[in-house]
This record gives sequence, structure tokens and C-alpha cells, in this order.
Amino acid sequence: MPYPIPVPSVPTSAQRWRRDFPGELDQARAARRFTAALLTGCPELDDVLLAVDELVVNALRHTKSGQTGGTFTVEITRWDGAVAVSVTDEGAPSEPTVADAEDDAESGRGVRTVSLMAAGWGWFGNDRSRTVTALFAASLGEAA
Repeated sequence: MPYPIPVPSVPTSAQRWRRDFPGELDQARAARRFTAALLTGCPELDDVLLAVDELVVNALRHTKSGQTGGTFTVEITRWDGAVAVSVTDEGAPSEPTVADAEDDAESGRGVRTVSLMAAGWGWFGNDRSRTVTALFAASLGEAA
């Protein structure tokens, strides 16, 4: 069942960028560089970059995007002090969830980390394509 993100109205003047990446682990770094270049001066940049990394790595580890020939897409939307980052993958039968990882686990905290840093997060899609989005904005974070 999708977990919708409560997104405020995005004005038509919002800036949007989208880029496709090959489904390889080293592309997480490329996705972070792409995002950082677009969001110079963004007060939440460190949190946004961590979210991009977590969402990309999850797409590569848990969906068909990480299989041979797979791809994923990163979309950045910026408006009025808000930033939304979305990662679209090639889908999987499982759903992204906020899980509790064991203390000694080496993974399993990505979505939880994003959910704690972002003003909101959500996803939609199915086993063929899925988009996970995190929303960042100081003023939205206070209201969320």
C-alpha cells in the first residue's frame, strides 16, 4: 500500500531537474554530486544529500534497478525554500518501510533515517516502477 507524502502545492515557478543513472552502486556518488551542484546554498543540503544517498542505495539493493542493465532516476524540485528529492526505481515486490534494525545490523536504517530528517516522505508505485520522495523545508518541518 503506498505511503503518500503530504506535499504542499508546488508552484509552476518551481525549479525541477531530473537525471537518469545506470543501476550501479558507484552511481550513488554521482547522484549526490548532481544534487549538490543544483542545491548550492541550500540550508538543508547535508540532510538532502544523505537522503539522496539512502534512497539511491535502497533502490539499488532492493529493486530491479540494481540488476544488470537497471537504471534509476533522481528528480530534484526546489521552490520557496522547500526541496523535494525523488528516486524512481524499476520496482520490486516489497515496499519501502520504516523498520527497526538490530543494534549490530549493518543495514536496514535507510528509510528510518530519511523519515527522521525530512519534513515528510512517501512513496507510490508497484513491482514495475516506484518513486520514493523526501521533502525538506524548515518551515514545513515545524508544521509536520
